Amino acid sequence: MQKEEFNTISKEILDAAITVHKEMGPGLLESVYEYCLAEELYLRKLNIRNQVAVPLFYKGKELKKDFRIDILVEDEIIIELKAVDVILPVHEAQIISYLKLSEKKLGFLINFNVPLLKQGFRRFVNNFFI
Repeated sequence: MQKEEFNTISKEILDAAITVHKEMGPGLLESVYEYCLAEELYLRKLNIRNQVAVPLFYKGKELKKDFRIDILVEDEIIIELKAVDVILPVHEAQIISYLKLSEKKLGFLINFNVPLLKQGFRRFVNNFFI
């Protein structure tokens, strides 16, 4: 995927998240936002998958631990959703871990429990300049 494609899809993700936030408001469960955002992205003709397993490998051996990406867009961009009062370092570590373990280049941490969604929208990159 080229830089322009990443930027175009990123704008769609932000706009879709804002649409969901305006429609549903803050204060709901994370799973509500996951289903609504997945539907909004689907309506925008983006290829999405929910709850994508990310296996853990150590020294070439797959360990019996899977992590789950909330939404994977176009098999390239990770979306990790939250509905919390405050984004904590552990939430940031979660998306950074998913980016590294899955070898994806771009991810978004979106907290829907905020008055304005732009306050809860964070972008993360993994060895990639966009």
